[in-house]
Amino acid sequence: MRLLLLLSFTLFVNYWVSAQALTLSPEARVSLITVGPGEELYSSFGHSALWIYDPGTGLDNAYSYGTFNFNADNFYVKFLRGTLPYQISVAPLQPQLFYWRSENRSVIEQVLNLTPDQKQRLYQFLETNFLPQNREYQYKFFYDNCSTRLKDAVVQACGDSLQFPGYVRDTLSFRQWIDRYAYEQKPWADFGMDLAIGAPSDEVATPEQATFLPYNLMASFDDSRLLKGGQLQPLVTVTNALFTAVPMQEEVWLTPTVFFWAMAVLVLAYTLWQIQTNKLNFAFDKVLFTIVGLTGWFIVLLWFGTNHGVTTWNYDLLWAFPLWFPLIYSISITNKPAWFQFALIGYAVLLLFATGNLLKHNYVVIPILLTLIIRVYYLNNSLSKIPVNEKKA
Repeated sequence: MRLLLLLSFTLFVNYWVSAQALTLSPEARVSLITVGPGEELYSSFGHSALWIYDPGTGLDNAYSYGTFNFNADNFYVKFLRGTLPYQISVAPLQPQLFYWRSENRSVIEQVLNLTPDQKQRLYQFLETNFLPQNREYQYKFFYDNCSTRLKDAVVQACGDSLQFPGYVRDTLSFRQWIDRYAYEQKPWADFGMDLAIGAPSDEVATPEQATFLPYNLMASFDDSRLLKGGQLQPLVTVTNALFTAVPMQEEVWLTPTVFFWAMAVLVLAYTLWQIQTNKLNFAFDKVLFTIVGLTGWFIVLLWFGTNHGVTTWNYDLLWAFPLWFPLIYSISITNKPAWFQFALIGYAVLLLFATGNLLKHNYVVIPILLTLIIRVYYLNNSLSKIPVNEKKA
């Protein structure tokens, strides 16, 4: 049912034809619509739209940035590489509201205190953006998304009369903003995003940059002021809850933290058993370090093969060393690579840094490093104890 609704809504947006620019009536109303997070990964951080409703002309346009066409050529390749063109879409609010309600996502309306001239400029700005030649743009999650585009539109329409401070209630890095939304609700998605993004995401977001999140944009509009008639007035006149989501009691017990700590304990127990029973077997290590190496190659691909802008300088490569795959297959009882000792020292140093800076992946990186240290130690010591005549056998 949800898939049918999504497909119907997508087709509706794709075939919607915008009305030609008209002059808004005095009854026209402009509102910022903020939608809460959804279950799907792409909706985890919410959504923003600008709604222009004019009963005098019959206009009912909700403008949304950040939509894309599933039927685009090479969709998945472009999506992964960060080259998929996004676009602005326009549709009446009620069908969209029905869809958001079906997904149990809260919807809040903030009616903006704009002058008739500002409403007209905003409407013309959005209509110009919706022209076929202007509709597509290069989406950037942190810097150019469904919220930042709406902020730019309102700022452009209001000009110097608007005092827009941005989001000033908290100061966090982009990575910390992601964690705030995804760490508890979608811990595995949060871990995956942490793994994929690099050093640019650890920069502290400015108050204006922090409005890349819809709820932050909503709060910043509450804090903004507009000069009207020589007096500063609130930008938001009325706030309406169009729909309030029903709280869902769903807790994910198998989080990345639980999983990787459990794995570290099991690996330690398995390693001690191998040492006590003198069982020399590297099958587990070849699987483990193949996964580590492939993870590293994936990070390399995101760094050098995509255009997302925030996947560069990813220091996870220091533990997810790409060359583990295929080098792990060079070990045997007759061959102990000389670089094992360097790997052991390197992982130990990384563990010290990780315990001193838990911003990256929260606590998850610690059991991962402990697991790798345990197995590299085992490989290094086990191969060192093999008699020379057996190595030559």
